[in-house]
Amino acid sequence: MTYREALRETLRQEMQRDEDVFLIGEEIGVFEGSYKITAGLLAEFGEKRVRDTPIAEEGFVGAAVGAAMLGLRPVVEIMTINFSLLALDQIVNHAAKIYGMFGGQTSVPMVIRTPGGGGQQLGATHSQNIELYYAFVPGLKVVAPSTPADARALLRAAIEDDDPVLFLENLALYNTKGEVPDDLPPAEIGKAAVTREGADITLIGYSRMATIATQVAERLAESGIRAEVVDLRSLRPLDRETIVASVRKTGCAVVAEDDWLTYGIGAEVAATISDGAFDYLDAPVRRVAAAEVPLPYAKSLEQAALPSAESLHTAALETLAAVGRRR
Repeated sequence: MTYREALRETLRQEMQRDEDVFLIGEEIGVFEGSYKITAGLLAEFGEKRVRDTPIAEEGFVGAAVGAAMLGLRPVVEIMTINFSLLALDQIVNHAAKIYGMFGGQTSVPMVIRTPGGGGQQLGATHSQNIELYYAFVPGLKVVAPSTPADARALLRAAIEDDDPVLFLENLALYNTKGEVPDDLPPAEIGKAAVTREGADITLIGYSRMATIATQVAERLAESGIRAEVVDLRSLRPLDRETIVASVRKTGCAVVAEDDWLTYGIGAEVAATISDGAFDYLDAPVRRVAAAEVPLPYAKSLEQAALPSAESLHTAALETLAAVGRRR
């Protein structure tokens, strides 16, 4: 099924399983969602559990925080991660901190689903990857599935988790397809996946760039280069053990991300490698990221600013050439 279908079916299954799960957000009911993730759910579950809201992110995210504190399990849809900035106070100062500030007397079991990413010609204020804002905050969990199967497994885990979870979706992934077993269990939040075994170089990515890393690994294999691919899946908590173990095996690493290079997720991953695998490195860690500009609207400029399979492939070859492994 597609990534989009995996999300929809998981929401349906979780709402059937637990009557405390409800959906809230802009245009998710009558309009069936801007990206049709919630298509059919209003007709099936009714207005009490599929709640359309005004264009007021701070208001409906705050309402969800209160509902979660009282025992419900809201799944919030924010139309795009760019609009989550309007609810930053509710997410960072309330959802993330209530459990600690209340001494564990109440938790906030809520999920915030929100898509992001460029490549759709939506302009600079609708195409950002600002997951770092949330991965930076203790008290939040942040996940970013790259495949339909992971979308299902991680969404199940997020809904069943007692902590607030930011569930990040890249617009470019919605129509991608993959096998999704009916009996797929919830994923372990905080656990990366080695999606391709290799011994020559480690390619590390998440969300869209994890799928790009797999494509690049397949291309490298045509030249006899065995690339290992690590899909982070979770940005907070970050699975440092899997990252370090892979780089200790291969001795080389390239980190790919859709956000900006400076202060990005890749910087944290590179620091993790330096801390845990420095003596195993045969070359400096390379990073591939978006150009540090507001994303242009013009298609040619937008594509030039985004990281690509070609830029990741080039970085991998240059890293291997530096240590004499390029074939």
